[in-house]
Amino acid sequence: MSTWSETGPRSVDEHRAAVAALLAPTGVERVALTDASGRVLAEELAAAVSLPPFDNSAMDGYAVRAAEVAAAAADSPVELPVAADIPAGRTDVPPLAPGAAARIMTGAPVPDGADAIVPVERTDAGTARVRISAPADPGAHVRRAGEDAAAGQALLGAGTVLSAPQIGLAAACGRPDLAVRRRPHVLVLSTGSELVAPGEPLAPGQIYESNGTMLAVAVREAGATAELLSFVPDDVERFRAVLAEKMAAASPARPDLVLTSGGVSAGAYEVVKDALTGHGVEFGKVAMQPGGPQGCGTLQLDTASGRTGVAVATLPGNPVSALVSFEVFVRPALRAAVGHPDPDRPIVTARLSGDLSSPAGRRQFRRGILDAASGTVAEIGTPASHLIGALARADCLIDLPADTTAVAAGEPVTVWLLEV
Repeated sequence: MSTWSETGPRSVDEHRAAVAALLAPTGVERVALTDASGRVLAEELAAAVSLPPFDNSAMDGYAVRAAEVAAAAADSPVELPVAADIPAGRTDVPPLAPGAAARIMTGAPVPDGADAIVPVERTDAGTARVRISAPADPGAHVRRAGEDAAAGQALLGAGTVLSAPQIGLAAACGRPDLAVRRRPHVLVLSTGSELVAPGEPLAPGQIYESNGTMLAVAVREAGATAELLSFVPDDVERFRAVLAEKMAAASPARPDLVLTSGGVSAGAYEVVKDALTGHGVEFGKVAMQPGGPQGCGTLQLDTASGRTGVAVATLPGNPVSALVSFEVFVRPALRAAVGHPDPDRPIVTARLSGDLSSPAGRRQFRRGILDAASGTVAEIGTPASHLIGALARADCLIDLPADTTAVAAGEPVTVWLLEV
């Protein structure tokens, strides 16, 4: 059977499918409402009670029988005795006797017998007796039980991404927690003996480690959890030992995905490739720029708990290549694993503000800035894969097909919006 490296470069879509196939759908867990923001609902949410659960007042005012105040006017008000005070939260609300009014607050239960609320602004605000200077139609300012949702009604479907309104709805239904899809746990490994933690002094030949931190943040923004392990040395046996230790851990510390950056090219010291080749992970080229060298598979290692497998995606080491590769291959796979309804970045079409050229046979992802008002997009920086400053200022990626060699200013292009 031919290996990936023997069959030639994969297309972007082929490698996206290969990475996505590594991650099975995650399981279900229950979380408190305050921890549910950004999570994906795992099961249908139905109303446990009607919303609202009882008829209640939409205004501060007076509960009345509409027929009894039909003739009320500013120059001839209707005067009624105030039979009760009904604040919000009162549970022993007496029925409203004919010919009387009840002073009522917003959200308080409407008493039996009343069919309308007169706002306090249309009265003299009396406490023993009240003068009402305007009529009220039947049902005026009454929130009917169940008008928002009936008990048992389906409110949210599985796959809904939860934010403040949906969590507020769950709380209104009396739910203390929700069933959500478990977040994948990703072990982010940065390799390279030349890497130094930011803030430490640099010796000749050393650089500050940035990929691990950048990718760990990207993992979390994609809806997964991340454990960052930096500065794994360029030592094959040590690299495998670190992985075996992590793979033997119990959930939730055990990773669903190992994500590496660097060590996957054709050089003499490619520790990731050397350590993982022959253990279930394949390496090869993808017909794209930046990010040509890639790897993925299910790593099989002997661990303290026995023979264990874990999904692995290996990214190139140049920072732009690493993050663009994450956007193209890993982010959609993580979001699909939790059942997110929109695993991909939003895509729009815009007109190029200047000419672009592109090498034949490689799908290009160029950094860009979108002007939504004019519907145009401009490249920022150059295609070089080490220029992270331009990527930090970009708000989109310009997607140029592999068979495109030139695009003139004014022509439409596909744009991926880099929204968090």
